Amino acid sequence: MHILFLSDNFPPEVNAPASRTFEHCREWVKAGHQVTVVTGAPNFPKGEVFEGYRNRLWQTETLSGIRVIRVWTYITANEGFAKRTLDYLSFMVTSFLASLFIRRVDIVVGTSPQFFTVCAAYAVSVAKWIPWVFELRDLWPESIRAVGAMKESKALDFLEKVELFLYRRANAVVSVTNAFRDNLIKRGINGDKIHVITNGVDSERFQPREKDSDLLASLNLQDKFVAGYIGTHGMAHALETLLDAADKLRSHPNGDRYRILLLGDGARKRELVEQAHSRGLDNVIFIDSVSKDEVVRYWSILDVSIIHLRKTELFTTVIPSKLFECMGMGIPVLHGVKGESAEIVEREGVGIVFEPENAEMLCDSLVSLADNPARFEQYQRQGCTAAQKYDRSALALKMLALIEETAEKK
Repeated sequence: MHILFLSDNFPPEVNAPASRTFEHCREWVKAGHQVTVVTGAPNFPKGEVFEGYRNRLWQTETLSGIRVIRVWTYITANEGFAKRTLDYLSFMVTSFLASLFIRRVDIVVGTSPQFFTVCAAYAVSVAKWIPWVFELRDLWPESIRAVGAMKESKALDFLEKVELFLYRRANAVVSVTNAFRDNLIKRGINGDKIHVITNGVDSERFQPREKDSDLLASLNLQDKFVAGYIGTHGMAHALETLLDAADKLRSHPNGDRYRILLLGDGARKRELVEQAHSRGLDNVIFIDSVSKDEVVRYWSILDVSIIHLRKTELFTTVIPSKLFECMGMGIPVLHGVKGESAEIVEREGVGIVFEPENAEMLCDSLVSLADNPARFEQYQRQGCTAAQKYDRSALALKMLALIEETAEKK
């Protein structure tokens, strides 16, 4: 079977959509299928094309047996709603046109969060008379409302109508959370075609390892208790909460023991750096994005991982993929997200849940965990055990079975 996959992000980019798409497609190739991915030149999140690539009309490469076709897009940093929309629209057009030249495709998969990619997948399915799968990673455009990136308007209402149209037209919908599935059913989408396949962890890459001593030395973190946030610094993440917690830690007894590390880039990175500098937060360390191979070194030096999103109803439906990476590495979690993901943290016993945007609770949870070695070690052990339930290879094969079944119904 020849699977065509449209994704706006793909390695060497290191965000969640890129990782999930690559790791799934890699397993499908191992299972004997032909997989072609149409994507753009890697540039997320800074809007700068990675070294060794160019933003050209058409370029190809092979990664782990996956044929990768990179098309031209309007490139911009992950900030500014209008420019990002131009980026999304350009990929919708160029990915559709490129797909027309890919022969003998049996099924096409399009992945959100921005559904212009999924619009292209639907158009390809119509043009080639093949079934298509909508992989639902985010409730877009509802997430636009949640972060206040765009005011209520007829344009948002129109986008929501397009969203519902795509759900109805898809031969199958793969949701990454049960909450997303429930949302779609309440909005009239047939639940029989909605299948939940959560995010997971690449167990070969993310596993317990000794702290990287060279990295600890270079960052002057020996003998420090390090809490880290690794990921996008965007509007949805409310990372000023971490700065507020760092401020509170300075006045805490033995406060010099603690450091908060933030690794990544995004629309609010510069503002956060300026805030930390103006407040004299010398216990906060900012690191720019690193490669997928390098990021594991930074995971290794964390004592605990902070996962955080804004306090809004929509984000109770999401499960941040970094949660599973923390489990795989045996890193206890301080989890500032309500809803389904918090239920996983508590059910699996892998960390402490605190109220989103509550810096005092974050500070207290961090100190409590640092002062309780037995509890800390328990979370480490239970994280490694829980990770086995979310192995990416097994989840990829589960999605492959669905794709095969959908293709057979053609």
